[in-house]
Amino acid sequence: MKRLAFLAAAAAALALPALAGAHPLGNFTINRFSRVEASGPRLYVRYVLDMAEIPTFQAGRIDARAYARRIARNAHVVVHGRRATLAPVRTALAHPRGAGGLRTTRLEVVLAGPILRGRVSVAYHDNNYRDRIGWKEVVVGSSTPSTSHELRAYPKNLLQSPLDDSSATAELGPGSGPDVVPALSSGASLQAQDRVADAGFASLVGQDHLSALVIFASLAVALFWGAAHALSPGHGKTIITAYLVGRRGTPRHAALLGLIVTVTHTIGVFTLGFVTLALSQFIVPDRLYPWLNLLSGALVVGIGASVFWTRWRHRRAHAHGHGHHHGHSHVPDPDTEDGPSVRSLVAVGVSGGLLPCPSALVVLLAAISLHRVAFGLLLIVAFSVGLALTITGIGLVAVLARRAFRRLSFDGPLMRLLPAASALVILGAGLAMTVRAVPTVS
Repeated sequence: MKRLAFLAAAAAALALPALAGAHPLGNFTINRFSRVEASGPRLYVRYVLDMAEIPTFQAGRIDARAYARRIARNAHVVVHGRRATLAPVRTALAHPRGAGGLRTTRLEVVLAGPILRGRVSVAYHDNNYRDRIGWKEVVVGSSTPSTSHELRAYPKNLLQSPLDDSSATAELGPGSGPDVVPALSSGASLQAQDRVADAGFASLVGQDHLSALVIFASLAVALFWGAAHALSPGHGKTIITAYLVGRRGTPRHAALLGLIVTVTHTIGVFTLGFVTLALSQFIVPDRLYPWLNLLSGALVVGIGASVFWTRWRHRRAHAHGHGHHHGHSHVPDPDTEDGPSVRSLVAVGVSGGLLPCPSALVVLLAAISLHRVAFGLLLIVAFSVGLALTITGIGLVAVLARRAFRRLSFDGPLMRLLPAASALVILGAGLAMTVRAVPTVS
């Protein structure tokens, strides 16, 4: 019965749109919210820390009181021009379920500040986890609405550009009532947060029973998710298409590109997993992604420049041959020149697979925590193969389309300029990737 239920779920996963069984802001994020308010005569800061799957996995067992003390030290309040001390007086910790069976973390802390003697200026700055990516929000006043509902419901239109507010300045005075410590959410309500359904690739590693049939079905679903993931933005589909057109690629070249993407993506996941497990105190994994983006951009720029130089050199040789031997000797048609070199194919394939999918990293970490490393590795390889099959298919379409146009005898100047135009597309895409990546590298 369990097998039938799993197969039904697998079929549904193939039929339904991709659902990210992960933190809505990404598996790497550490998100912070602060509410500065007065209760009676005292100033309080209600602080919420929301950690996604990978930071929670790295943190291991979380001591709420130790975290609260560290948060208090790095939450700076200046009242009427003088630095005030904050002290934790209440905590609540919960671990909502995330992708792949991994936990996430929600820690709420109430920090008590000074007594407010009249209406005074208050400046607040949250210096916690300042180098980590994630949502940062500060509001002042007990009735001020929170954009993220205190990190419970992130607005979908802001997921790609989350709030980055760490400071606030306002005037506050004592409240009308008594000094009452602000309330925190109960553990039960925290566990019932509206998380995105864990129905995608990352959920496969957490199956209760691993029979041969379940493993086979899981690998098929992982293959599907990899193929679907390749259709999302990125992975160099435009670059690979333009490259195969500009360098007169063949179906064999397209297949080799797919193989290189598979190997690169799989190695990338394993490398990031090693960094997460063994080197996270020295290298924060999410800080590697901007560098990988920059490296991909630089690779693509180099590929585009190389293809353009090759096309320009062949055009010159072709023109030179016509100038000296016009009507006497055969000048090779550029269309018959050799295809791409293995070195350039490797560069293109690496640029397409260099940035591993965070969900694949979650699967690897979940497999380690569940003592299912071999199964996790198989899922990641299947995911990478699915990704590569889509990219290979796109490359084959480009190759076959180019051959079809050749058979139609489009011999005009536009067709002769197509390889050089493809090179410029690659070069432009690489420059755009590099420009976007440079500001994020620190």
